[in-house]
Amino acid sequence: MTVHNAPPHIFAHAGASYHFYCAGGLNKFAAQALHYLHPPAEPTAVTQPGTLYICPMHSQVREPRPSPCPLCGVALEAQIPSLADGDNLELRDFCRRFWLSLPFSIAVMALAMGGRRFGELSAAMLARIEFALALPVVLWAGAPVFVRGFDSLVHRSLNMWTLIAFGVSAAFGYTVVACVAPQWLPAAFRSMDAVPVYFESAAVIVSLTLLGQIMELKARGATADAIKSVLRLAPQTAQRLDTQGCEVDVALAAVAVDDRLRLRPGEQVPVDGVVLEGHSAVNEAILTGEPLAVSKKPGDRLIGATNNTTGTLILRAEKIGNDTVLAHIVQLVAHAQRSKAPLQRLADRVAAYFVVAVVLCCVR
Repeated sequence: MTVHNAPPHIFAHAGASYHFYCAGGLNKFAAQALHYLHPPAEPTAVTQPGTLYICPMHSQVREPRPSPCPLCGVALEAQIPSLADGDNLELRDFCRRFWLSLPFSIAVMALAMGGRRFGELSAAMLARIEFALALPVVLWAGAPVFVRGFDSLVHRSLNMWTLIAFGVSAAFGYTVVACVAPQWLPAAFRSMDAVPVYFESAAVIVSLTLLGQIMELKARGATADAIKSVLRLAPQTAQRLDTQGCEVDVALAAVAVDDRLRLRPGEQVPVDGVVLEGHSAVNEAILTGEPLAVSKKPGDRLIGATNNTTGTLILRAEKIGNDTVLAHIVQLVAHAQRSKAPLQRLADRVAAYFVVAVVLCCVR
């Protein structure tokens, strides 16, 4: 083998010279010079064109970018999960708030249930200790509860967040007054020469609400992980043939309808298409459950994410992106995740009236 000090092959493009050691590299570069010099930017989960973000509680809310739901404050989720999606920031935030505030809630509840056993501590002193322990739970850990409850009032969409925020505010606000200025309350409120306090109720309600949200977010996250597992069945690249028959590796998002693609033995079908050349057997078990591979010849159709087994095929792309069979399966699973059962829809309607009735009773 002869090693040249300078590359012997030169290709001129747009006033610049490009040097290659082998003719094959020069020919491959010449066929797709613009692709190599100006590669297309990879879309991300947030900036993907056409991606919609939907509220898991109110499916009618659809936004072009991730943001809190205007009706309930819940973080919007991508309509179709993407492999580029990172960790659930809302779940991470709720877990942090729950675990950091849980010891305070337990301590408040323990003092409320058995604080009288400490005979050296007066009722006023116990109330102040409970206040100090409940304050970070209600104001910091419970901040999302109050934000969503306030949003429900602003948008006139009363829900359980309204009721929880109202109940925690009433319990904590009343107890603060009872602790700081008990003389402002009527004498009928006193029991055993002291005004009862309810710091433990406010703190425990906040902790239980956070726990419920964590469980719900983890359940939805498990469904999203299942959808991502389906998306991983499809390859992320394809071998596209240009007009001269040269093969170029491109990202799956760069494949267009009517592109000619080469499919080698052992590779997965990138998109839905029709066989142009070659004979092979394709395993379609992921869709049909049939363990035996199906023979394919020119004119037969291929489904994306199925596995080519023996021969080499050249196919023409017919359906890409969200039009493929695999994408339709993902869309059905995502829609089923966000759909509500009839009993849940009935509970939502009852909750709206129940919240109004509770608030009116408390005001009176």
